[in-house]
Amino acid sequence: MVNIVVELSKYLMILLIISYTYQCFTVFGYHNPEKKKRILRRQNWLMFEMHFVANMVLFLKTNELKRICLYLAEAVVLLAAILLYTRIYPMVSRLIVNNMCMLLSIGFIMISRLNFQKAVKQVIIAAGGIAISLAVPVIIRKMRNLASKQMMILYAAVGIAALLSVLVLGVTSDGAKLGFSIGGIGIQPSEFVKIVFVFFVAASLNRSTRFRNVVITTALAAFHVLILVVSRDLGAALIIFVTYLVMLYVATRQPLYMLAGLGAGCAASVAAYYLFAHVRTRVLAWKDPFAIYSDGGYQVAQSLFAIGTGSWFGMGLFQGLADKIPVPDEDFIFSAISEEMGLIFGLCLILICLSCYVMFLNIALQLMDMFYKLVALGLGTCYIFQTFLTIGGVTKFIPSTGVTLPLVSYGGSSVLSTLIMFAIIQGLYILREDEEEDIERRKEQQKLSREKAGVNASRKKESSRPDGKKEAGRVPEQKAGAKRAPQSSGRPARKAYGTPGRSIDEEIGATVQEALRERKSGSESNKKDR
Repeated sequence: MVNIVVELSKYLMILLIISYTYQCFTVFGYHNPEKKKRILRRQNWLMFEMHFVANMVLFLKTNELKRICLYLAEAVVLLAAILLYTRIYPMVSRLIVNNMCMLLSIGFIMISRLNFQKAVKQVIIAAGGIAISLAVPVIIRKMRNLASKQMMILYAAVGIAALLSVLVLGVTSDGAKLGFSIGGIGIQPSEFVKIVFVFFVAASLNRSTRFRNVVITTALAAFHVLILVVSRDLGAALIIFVTYLVMLYVATRQPLYMLAGLGAGCAASVAAYYLFAHVRTRVLAWKDPFAIYSDGGYQVAQSLFAIGTGSWFGMGLFQGLADKIPVPDEDFIFSAISEEMGLIFGLCLILICLSCYVMFLNIALQLMDMFYKLVALGLGTCYIFQTFLTIGGVTKFIPSTGVTLPLVSYGGSSVLSTLIMFAIIQGLYILREDEEEDIERRKEQQKLSREKAGVNASRKKESSRPDGKKEAGRVPEQKAGAKRAPQSSGRPARKAYGTPGRSIDEEIGATVQEALRERKSGSESNKKDR
């Protein structure tokens, strides 16, 4: 009976994650806010259903009550992350929150299947990371001096100092110095330096993209990479290198810089091949892992066996040999997922990561401030390139680099830094919403100003019409039939004569002639009377 439940559960989980992944991309096509909310809520239900089904199988296969307690703790952490983010920041990107929780839940399931003690630690780390990350968006929103010269110098100093501390104090593991331990807690500073490095490059290129400043910024970026190479943390060095190239190209729009960087990267790769033995081993394992199966090719060979065994639908939880894969809960967790949950499940996982990257790019493109635009682009490049390195390494697409799958693999520094990275993106998303509100507010103010100006103009026009009221500074027009007042010529006004159309002299002449005629006619009448 248990085997039947396990067999059916793997198909059910595949259907649930396919539906979730489909909605990750279809949500972009909806412009109605209510429809978007319904889709995002449906994603939450799909995630919790998949999480419940997987943990039910884990309990049935082990009959351990501690599995139920761990499941409840995981569910509380995921639910708290969704509720706290959406309540504290109403304008937060719900899709990014959903994807973050979905990736965490997949990691919880697989790590719990592989190592229960590590699963407990992962839940504690995730809970602490979410609590810390909740403060990040408000810091991004309130602090306006993040791009200042003083902060730029601070970013560079902190990043270089952290990497140098690993070089000096770090513990060597698998031929590389990745971190050190403080009070029994392992810390990998390079995970956090990625974030600080992005802020440094964004602040520097935001100030100036002149050649001199580009040279200085490139020199400091190269110093970061050089320290990581000396520490033999080549995965982190490659991530920082590619991130810098992308940010430099976007800031300057100079293809020559990109080509020069790629050329330098190829030359550095060849040099690393001849300088470091473990790099040569990984390249040989990438070329033919079965040829050196017992001498460096074991990890990649086992990874390929696991992915091939799982096929499209997987073997089912506890039905495969995922624990036989080297470091299955860290570098090779994608292989373990593909073996027991299926290649379809693994492809959906890749698409969910791609959905996160699309959201990061979308936010970067819509931000007005170049500094914040470069920060969003840099963090997005860090995230997606690390995902590419992890999955590409375990599938023999590229040589293995030893980096973890963000939010899915086990690891305190990796999970915490990725949660902070997602929180920074959320802060930038809220900033974008603030910018849009400011633009709408300005448009509304301009509209009101235009309407007010139009009302004033119409009132002025109405007051200038001949409606019987005197207008200041203007002589009113005379009514029809009224006598016209004589215009002043600077001389005393003469008596106006009644005959229209004649001048004053003509009027006087006519009057004199009329008087003479009357006098003449009067004298003639007197003669007749005599």
